[in-house]
Amino acid sequence: MTAAGAGRQTLATASLALLALARAVAPAAAQRPEDPVFAARRTAMVALIARRGVADPATLAAMQAVPRHRFVPPDLLDSAYADGPLPIGYGATISQPYIVAVMTAALRLRPGERVLEIGTGSGYQAAILAHLGGAVYTIEIVDSLATQAAERLGRLGYGGVRVRHGDGWQGWPAAAPFDAIIVTAAPDSVPPALVAQLARGGRMILPLGPAFAGQWLVMVEKDAQGRVTSRDLMPVRFVPMVR
Repeated sequence: MTAAGAGRQTLATASLALLALARAVAPAAAQRPEDPVFAARRTAMVALIARRGVADPATLAAMQAVPRHRFVPPDLLDSAYADGPLPIGYGATISQPYIVAVMTAALRLRPGERVLEIGTGSGYQAAILAHLGGAVYTIEIVDSLATQAAERLGRLGYGGVRVRHGDGWQGWPAAAPFDAIIVTAAPDSVPPALVAQLARGGRMILPLGPAFAGQWLVMVEKDAQGRVTSRDLMPVRFVPMVR
């Protein structure tokens, strides 16, 4: 067998293993038969994400399992698995799949951990976190988006995700502390309430910087003694976080 042939066989074997893992963890509602075109596009999307360097098996399995086309507007179905953000109304977007994967993998979420998401949007990121076994709490500042996301998540089998309409700058004090926090819109500074609600040993990932320019994806960590550190991961471009 040639080296190219061996490479294709290895990729095919990895894809089959990934699909099997995704099916094993998918909720019943997400396992019902679907259009094979969408399934094929999702497999291609995950393969692209892996080629770009995301290697965490759990993250890739979740991306393979969650039907992203169920989280985009009907007129954008053909673009559901393209590697780019899509508008979902009210000035909000569903994030680029690659960035979703990067942020999810960096969060290192373990089953049973409590995770807070700021910016529910369509509910896609929350579904990914739920697939990883997290106890998911998610806040959306736009009431209509929060309502739609809660209904969509319930319909697709992610009814355990807790959704509320509120101001993400304030976090969710009643449910704190959180082992992980993920912010899907860019504030110009790290919200102090979120740092306070991060558990010792916790991780928070968020885009940081002015609207649509000069933003960086930042990892904030709190050690066992409560000391907080941060580091830049990569340049990004997100919609601004609204107070």
